[in-house]
Amino acid sequence: MAHSSAKKVAFAAFIGTTIEWYDFYIYALASVLIFSQLFFPADNEFIGILGSFATFAIGFLARPLGAIIFGHIGDRLGRKKSLIITLMLMGIATTSVGLLPTFATAGIVAPILLVLLRILQGIAVGGEWGGAVLMATEHAPKGFKNFFSSFAQWGSPAGNVLALLVFSYIMRLPQDLLFDAQYWRIPFLISFVLLIIGFIARITLTESPVFIESEKQLSAVKLRESAPLIQVIKQALPLLILAIGANILSFSGIFSNTLMIGYTTLVLHVEKHVILDALFWVAIVHFITQPFMAYFSERMKAAHFLILSAILAMLSMFVLFPIINNGTQNSFIIGISILVICYSGFYGVIAGYLSHVFPVRIRYTALSISYQGCAAIFGSLIPMIGGYLIYTYQTVWYPLALFYSTLGIVSIICIYLLNRVNHFEE
Repeated sequence: MAHSSAKKVAFAAFIGTTIEWYDFYIYALASVLIFSQLFFPADNEFIGILGSFATFAIGFLARPLGAIIFGHIGDRLGRKKSLIITLMLMGIATTSVGLLPTFATAGIVAPILLVLLRILQGIAVGGEWGGAVLMATEHAPKGFKNFFSSFAQWGSPAGNVLALLVFSYIMRLPQDLLFDAQYWRIPFLISFVLLIIGFIARITLTESPVFIESEKQLSAVKLRESAPLIQVIKQALPLLILAIGANILSFSGIFSNTLMIGYTTLVLHVEKHVILDALFWVAIVHFITQPFMAYFSERMKAAHFLILSAILAMLSMFVLFPIINNGTQNSFIIGISILVICYSGFYGVIAGYLSHVFPVRIRYTALSISYQGCAAIFGSLIPMIGGYLIYTYQTVWYPLALFYSTLGIVSIICIYLLNRVNHFEE
């Protein structure tokens, strides 16, 4: 019965995070491809591009706030309540983007509303990830915790596949249909349908048994505690810093999508639709590979598996560029897929590993801050530094590969240090 419940929770975690990441990725794609023409002055291309990327970055900066707010709810009121609220917030914010007036009709009000909705998206994602991971891992049977927690991570490639599928259709439309007939709104309005599906999947879940047991113990001793954030700072700050560092390689996925779009279009001069189609198939490869990598990880210690995966991902960067420099769509699919296969092991397992670093009573808050704090810092820095390296060195790809390797080395060191401390296993 417990195993059946674990499967249901893992499936709900997958569905929920798929929806959240679909919402996230369609905004990311829209900010690169169409927002500059919709929400900013038509006579200034530079301002449009800069504004689009700025609204995208704001979402990353808002994520730690979501981690604090929903971490508190998840550690005090329960994982399930927090997850339902974050899903509703993300779905409503994304659907509302599809209802916004454009700059042509509302002027400066349009980008202001876009920024506000992007902040709400960031807050929702900031609270979502930690709860989905914890619900899956805290329900998981013994010996399968990394595998079950990976279902929350599996939502990222699934959401990416959906987003790329929708946008590959949208971007093939004639300009008059895309903008004048407002077909650009379709990807965002689809989010409302997905929201209903996700809500049904989550409302039927049982609360985390680990959280319930923790609540019983606190009630028995009548213990009054300070806010989870205060406890994290007082009791687990060194662990939090190391967990942020361990998460850095998680955000190197930016290399396999955003930076590859920049490199192939700027350096190799390919059409956008060519790399977008290639990235769709790469996302399929990621989606298929990740659960197998997570399942295989149960055969060895999670820390050892993560370090091995990080090393393979670093080495794969030096294979990727010689392949994609052939400039064909097939070379893009093969080269980027090699990187994604190596990276998927790390991405699938890191969440479950870090969930056991912190004690139960502050786990949601600490886990969420470790990931979303890393997102705010490195999720915004990696594309900027990577973009600078692409623009500066052009066909000389070694600086980009060395930059990726540096991120991997930092994560490896932090995982090694975390592995030397006692974990709070339930």
